[in-house]
Amino acid sequence: MKRLKKSLLVLAAILFALPSFLVTAASNESKPGEISSKDEVVYAKLSANGERQEIYVVNILDINKAGKIVDYGHYSNLKNLSDLAPLEQIDNTVEFTATEGKFYYQGNMNEKALPWNISVSYLLDGKQIAPEELAGKEGHVEIRIATSANKEVDQVFFENYLLQISLTLNLELFSDIQAPNGMLANAGKSKQVTFTVMPEKEEELVVEADVVDFELDGIDITAIPSSLPIDAPNIDDMTGEIHTLTDAIKEVDDGVGALANGVSELNNGVKGLSNGSKQYKDGMYAIAHSSSELVNASGQIEGALDKLSTNLSANSENMNLGDVKKLEEGLVQISGGLKETTKGLTTLKENYATAYSALNTAMAAIPEYEISEEQIQQLYGSGADQQVLDQLIETYSTARTAKGTYLSVQEAFVAVDGTLVQVSGALLEMASQLEQIANGLSTSLEEMNIAESITQLRDGVSQLSSNYRAFHSGLVKYTGGVSQLSSSYSELHNGVVALSDGTGKLESGASQLHDGTTELYEATSDLPEQIKEEVDQMMSEYDKSDFEPVSFVSSKNEDINSVQFVLKTESIKQEEAEESEKTVEEVKGFWARLVELFK
Repeated sequence: MKRLKKSLLVLAAILFALPSFLVTAASNESKPGEISSKDEVVYAKLSANGERQEIYVVNILDINKAGKIVDYGHYSNLKNLSDLAPLEQIDNTVEFTATEGKFYYQGNMNEKALPWNISVSYLLDGKQIAPEELAGKEGHVEIRIATSANKEVDQVFFENYLLQISLTLNLELFSDIQAPNGMLANAGKSKQVTFTVMPEKEEELVVEADVVDFELDGIDITAIPSSLPIDAPNIDDMTGEIHTLTDAIKEVDDGVGALANGVSELNNGVKGLSNGSKQYKDGMYAIAHSSSELVNASGQIEGALDKLSTNLSANSENMNLGDVKKLEEGLVQISGGLKETTKGLTTLKENYATAYSALNTAMAAIPEYEISEEQIQQLYGSGADQQVLDQLIETYSTARTAKGTYLSVQEAFVAVDGTLVQVSGALLEMASQLEQIANGLSTSLEEMNIAESITQLRDGVSQLSSNYRAFHSGLVKYTGGVSQLSSSYSELHNGVVALSDGTGKLESGASQLHDGTTELYEATSDLPEQIKEEVDQMMSEYDKSDFEPVSFVSSKNEDINSVQFVLKTESIKQEEAEESEKTVEEVKGFWARLVELFK
């Protein structure tokens, strides 16, 4: 009873004050008011597939001067959320009277489209399924959310707003939840899945999970301006490491440049080796083919000396003056033959010396530098052509092997020249001895001491024949060795020619490799600065701090402080059994409802 009395007193006070309030309101209606700022919160209900169902906007106006307010927007229905003052709409103009402070009103928009196209699809065990058929199902579910720009709406929202999309999954129903591009967070008995779509981006987002008795409260989508300034990350450490990398690339480039120069020197040396090897091969071929003539001539000399020695031993007592004269002439002829042979060996020696000098000069031209295993691994790690590097290392090893082999057998090459000198000297000495014998016979004929000269001649020729037989045997072995050396060296020369071809290709490949490392260094030398520029550009793309909000409702609205979008899809629930009995709501009168306001 006391409460009723109190309520009646309050009502009486209101009734007494009402005339003055009405007078104040009437006076405010005649004066124009002023708005300092306006906020718009756009609410949209979407179907489970993302189709727009209903849109309404809550307009929040900050009134800094009471009076008649004019706002703009095409609404199908209006609702005053601040007081009981009526709202009038004429075409796209909304008029009302408001006092100072915040004023709220709601406007429904049946035909307005959202700035984004939202599409939600569902798959159960890999097969697409309608959302209304998914409730209560069990299996592996995929929820795919696609967002794209709605070209029919001002692109300012798509270009400057980011979307936050979130789903709440009941952990009693969902397990093994996967969201490749989303963030997962525990929220009690639920798992919160959140995606972020940056401005100007179109995305397709996927949530996968195993589910029993499927239910979903709906998908929440919030769109807000990406207007916060974004501080650029500190990339000094990263750029410092990149500086180290570019320095290493520079060292590799310098090393490859030195290698290319070395390969060029190697190729020039191998070319000289090839030319010298050809001269040596040709000289050895000439020697080998003249050896048979030398052996035949030596054989004839050997036979003549044997025959002369035999005849002198058998017929020394019966020789007359004519025979001695013929013997003298024969000895002179043999001496001449030995001298011709000596000339042939001298020519052979000169040809060999020329060929050997060319070969030795070419071998000496092969560089002595060594490439370590560490340097080789750096080359392989530089990103250079693998095939070119394999050829490079193989040719380098072959050149080193060829030079090492030559140095190990160089003494044998040197010995050939000395042997030719010794052979030539021995033959020349034999020719001199024969000339002395012939001269002795001539003197004996003049002094008529024939018997004594014949005896000396017999003994000398016998000894000469024996010595020459040993010489001829050695000459045969020597020429056989020369022939074998000529044949074997042909194979070595073929290898030298192949090596020359390989180093030619190698020089070209090393040059290309150096061009590549130089290009790589030039491309990466300013990489830290490029990275900084890219980061700055990327940050500028997402930094919307200079964005000026515009009205979603009407372009005529000014002083917009903020516009936000709150979207939500329908829930997917199992149908509940209808209550058999409906509660009958008691109809209350005006006074009863008024009293309840003050309880």
